[in-house]
Amino acid sequence: MNSSRILPTSRRGFLAAGGALGAGALLTACGSGSGSSPDDGAAADTTDAWTFTDDRGETASADSVPSTIVAFVGSAAVLHDFGIECAGVFGPTVRGDGEPDVQAGDIDVDKVTVLGNAWGEFNVEEYVLLEPDLLVTNMFDPQSLWYVPEDSAEKILAQAPSVGIGVASTTLTAPIQRYAELAESLGADLSAGPVTEARQRFEEASENLRRAARDNPGITVLAASASPDLFYASDPAASADLTYFTELGVDIITPEDVEGGYFESLSWENADRYDADVILLDNRSSALQPSDLGDKPTWGRLAAVEAGQIVPWHSEPRYSWAGCAPLLEELAEAIRDARKVS
Repeated sequence: MNSSRILPTSRRGFLAAGGALGAGALLTACGSGSGSSPDDGAAADTTDAWTFTDDRGETASADSVPSTIVAFVGSAAVLHDFGIECAGVFGPTVRGDGEPDVQAGDIDVDKVTVLGNAWGEFNVEEYVLLEPDLLVTNMFDPQSLWYVPEDSAEKILAQAPSVGIGVASTTLTAPIQRYAELAESLGADLSAGPVTEARQRFEEASENLRRAARDNPGITVLAASASPDLFYASDPAASADLTYFTELGVDIITPEDVEGGYFESLSWENADRYDADVILLDNRSSALQPSDLGDKPTWGRLAAVEAGQIVPWHSEPRYSWAGCAPLLEELAEAIRDARKVS
């Protein structure tokens, strides 16, 4: 069996089901894979043996560059941004109305095999029939592969090499860089126009957010996720995006009673524990949205809600320059336009 450890379903499943995201451990490895440097723009030679050292410190290898890739849908969306297509995906891909889930990014969901669309779903038989060369997913804790079900992990991981990219307890540019390295090892051209343009947009958006935070000082932000019973206040230190926003000068509230390095669970009666001028609200399909919260009196009384200063939070962003630039732009606009209400 692959030596990857799968976290107990209760903890990981809770995060996937709408709890505010984060992770409680440092990445195990941040060095580049054994492919060429992401800055030289070299595409992989599919005739040569392929290796890549992931953020578990494990080296995936194959006789040639993998061509049949299966990935967590968010990871597949990132690889798509770099020009690498996946044959199959697992995780939230299609919403109940048939439209692509937000985590699918720009993937054409009609052109991939969906092995599972929710937490715990993974069609192992269909996965085997794809004859995969590589499995790719995120990691919110070292050694734990996101959305790989514990009860079928042994069989899944026996079919093909796997790569885990750490996306928590770090800053946003780290997983973006690691995915760029992985994509290049798989044949992506990082000097291609769409990639370099996306990187430039990301850098400009970062600077715009820095300016917005500087020019409108004192605006406080709470990153949160809503469920029927609880309101989760997320610890910015646990999420790569929130950490990066903080580095750019955004004043993100750190909850006082963080559980396991992730978030603080608040009853709806206590949802007003933290005063915030802006709320970043988890926009995943598994979390409640503003239109779902009309029966929560405390929600309606929050100063940021009364002021209409609610911004969708892509708590599982696409860790690519193309995926993250719009998020920075959206937050910059919100910070720039925000009024002090808390």
